Amino acid sequence: MADATEGPRFDWCHWHNGPSGTAVLIRIIEQGSGPGAALYACAPCREQRRLIPYSEQP
Repeated sequence: MADATEGPRFDWCHWHNGPSGTAVLIRIIEQGSGPGAALYACAPCREQRRLIPYSEQP
């Protein structure tokens, strides 16, 4: 049984610049000084642009 307090999860897709319920991590941008960045893509953007989730990259 799912936790009643847990609702749908919405993230941001950096490729179409909008909210998404299917976004996964695609790229981590490391910077020498200051915090880095993480880029996420939704399922349609991953399919259209042939993006590979970070966890599946070599």
